[in-house]
Amino acid sequence: MWQTEEFGAAHEGRPGVLVADGTEPKPVIFDVGSGPSVHRSSDWWVYDGTLGAPRASEMRAVCSCGWRGDSCYPLDWDAVDRRRPELFDTSGPEEDWDQHIAEVDSAAVPVPKDVLALLTQVEERLDALAGDEPLAALRAIATLERAIADAGRTAACHARADARTVTEIGRGLGLPARDARSRLLRYTLPR
Repeated sequence: MWQTEEFGAAHEGRPGVLVADGTEPKPVIFDVGSGPSVHRSSDWWVYDGTLGAPRASEMRAVCSCGWRGDSCYPLDWDAVDRRRPELFDTSGPEEDWDQHIAEVDSAAVPVPKDVLALLTQVEERLDALAGDEPLAALRAIATLERAIADAGRTAACHARADARTVTEIGRGLGLPARDARSRLLRYTLPR
């Protein structure tokens, strides 16, 4: 799985597969016997044509936001080490996903440079303080958490008051609408 620190699970990428007819197969279900839980997997290497799984012919980048890469890469099963499939070269799909993330980032509202510089300075100072004076660092972090909660509530209320849709807010944050809604709720719901 591929992630960025900023977007996390909202834009989690991975190699996906296509079968010979050009469609994306459903997750493979592994029946491990009786019991209430069933194991499902969409990992690219399970689509090798064994154990009832379809055989993938191509690989492409996929993202948890629903985006799918346009470029497809042939999947040579003879080159896949079945014991260590993670060693197979998936750099093509990963580069496509990197480009997707760059596009998401460039479409998002930029954070002012002076704010980024201040946040970097605060992070560096808190890291140093945590090693030297951990109790002082914890007090400073609590102060920062209160400031974040207050500013987050104000920003979320203003974003909604600007009559923007959750989709527009999500685009500005670089997030799918469902994640933007969660972000707004996190700051507006009482704690």
